[in-house]
Amino acid sequence: MSETRVRTDAAIAASSTAAPADMKFEVVVIPVSDVDRAKNFYASLGWRLDLEYAAGSQYRVIQFTPPGSGCSIIFGTGITPAAPGSVQGLHLIVSDIEAARAQLLARGIKVSEPFYDIGKIFHHLNGEGVMTGLHPQRTSYATYASFSDPDGNGWFFQEVTARLPGHAVAPEAQFSSTTELARAIRRAANAHGEHQKRIGKEDDDWASWYAEYLVKEQAGEALPS
Repeated sequence: MSETRVRTDAAIAASSTAAPADMKFEVVVIPVSDVDRAKNFYASLGWRLDLEYAAGSQYRVIQFTPPGSGCSIIFGTGITPAAPGSVQGLHLIVSDIEAARAQLLARGIKVSEPFYDIGKIFHHLNGEGVMTGLHPQRTSYATYASFSDPDGNGWFFQEVTARLPGHAVAPEAQFSSTTELARAIRRAANAHGEHQKRIGKEDDDWASWYAEYLVKEQAGEALPS
């Protein structure tokens, strides 16, 4: 047996007893036919534009993040072989589906009526067993509404008011690395400098202002001014 094989076997044995590595689901690639049209659509949802980059006509990347989401979407040119509109079943978790639906309708987005599935687990394909309206007991995870982007990529709202064990979400801002935190602090520092210009004096309570900025930025809420 070669020394390389021995080392590989030892590494596999060691990894099997180690704590599972964190695997944060952060990006979904959305196939679109018209990048500018898709950009306008996702901006109209009120989502945060994180990145726009182009290197010639054959490569372009745009990233958006829904408010409060730890996962972003990416679309553009030269980044996926998938057919435009082929991504279906993307779920956005909301605490009040009526309010979330009303916000999109107010922005001119067509959203389905709320619905629920009589099976009580997950909505069936092609509407089988689906009932129109809010779930009678308003059970968490049970009520949905759907909408699509201009290419037909399909999204669902799912109302969650009480999470399953192990699925609780921390209310405060979280950062996966010191680099990510440092970048966020720099953005807060720049914004705080503009804040001090507006008020015409130094803000002694800068720490509280920074904290509010970091939390609201990650939650996708209106930033302090």
